[in-house]
Amino acid sequence: MLDCTVPALVLRLDPNNFHHGTLGAIRSLGRAGVEVHGLLGDTDSPTSRSKYLACGHAWPHGGDTGDTGDIVRTLTQVAKSIGRPAVLLALDDAGAIAVAEHAAELRPYYLIPDQVPGLPRALADKRLLAQLCSAFGVVQPETRLITGERDAAAAVTDFGLPLVAKWAQPWLLPTGIGLRNTSLVRRANQVPRLLQHVEGRDLLFQRFVPGGPHSDWFFHGYFDENSRCLYGGAGRKERAHPKGAGLTTYGRWLPNPVVEGTARELAERLGYRGVLDIDFRHDSGRDVYHLLDFNPRLGAQFRLFSDSSGLDLVRAAHLHLSGRRTVRGRAGHGRTYVVENYDLRTAGPKSLPALCSADELAWLSADDPRPFVAMAGQVMKRGFTRLARQRA
Repeated sequence: MLDCTVPALVLRLDPNNFHHGTLGAIRSLGRAGVEVHGLLGDTDSPTSRSKYLACGHAWPHGGDTGDTGDIVRTLTQVAKSIGRPAVLLALDDAGAIAVAEHAAELRPYYLIPDQVPGLPRALADKRLLAQLCSAFGVVQPETRLITGERDAAAAVTDFGLPLVAKWAQPWLLPTGIGLRNTSLVRRANQVPRLLQHVEGRDLLFQRFVPGGPHSDWFFHGYFDENSRCLYGGAGRKERAHPKGAGLTTYGRWLPNPVVEGTARELAERLGYRGVLDIDFRHDSGRDVYHLLDFNPRLGAQFRLFSDSSGLDLVRAAHLHLSGRRTVRGRAGHGRTYVVENYDLRTAGPKSLPALCSADELAWLSADDPRPFVAMAGQVMKRGFTRLARQRA
């Protein structure tokens, strides 16, 4: 049972109104009786409508969170308003990096993992991650740094199309210019648009690993101060948005000893502590799993891994950081999780069977309906705005 005298603060710098993982964290802890606070990068999030959010705290300077010093100062101010030490949960890479690198300043106010300070930055940076995988002998698709047209042309020639384009430090990408963290390059005429934004940023091209409908996997886990996995599981992406290089819209919890063993061994060798989310793709030709991404924070679909006792990743983190024992229930193998707004965009009417049979939906919940209503309203508003622009 969680210690309900210990509050929690959910931290997200990314101004994504539709980040369902944030809502999942608030609901999970709130339903267990924990007082949940939110420091979120958006100003009009459907998540803020949740009845389980005890208090939402505003960012100063209109939400400009580019300065790490401002992040630490704001976290300190929020902690003082909460009035007692709180479990701090970072929901994006920028937050995880800031918390790890300023842990000494934050620890008097928050309960946080004793993470190696520079490790989250090294793992979230896809260029540094490729170097780490090479050093540790972890299988990863061949990756190259692209600095201009010559590098891009050589990679297209050597890798062929499609290939995968990744921005090495996605948390630094400016909003409003339409760049995705990861995109699938199917045609050569897609390359020039990427090169327009390469100055001052690390662009990577990665060899595409062909995969079938059951090739994409992920592992979520929580690791203690000895890098021992206290809770975790492997899941399979049934669908993603965008297709082939995007977030999980329909996932299934399934046992996978190779994925689970690889993730646990890598975390132990790195000395990793806290929550992580790792993506893999199975190469059926070589019968190997390629590590695609290592996210040093909570994965958005973490609620897929809710066992028979109701334990999940954020509850495991709260138990451990508040000094309580983590007791697992029965694994929910076969459990499914669907993100309604993204899965409908990806699959259209084909999404309906999954929506109707899912064990859990990201937004719709009978005991907390307002976030779903707000999300649906904002999605429709965006759709009408886009349609009006096309007709203008």
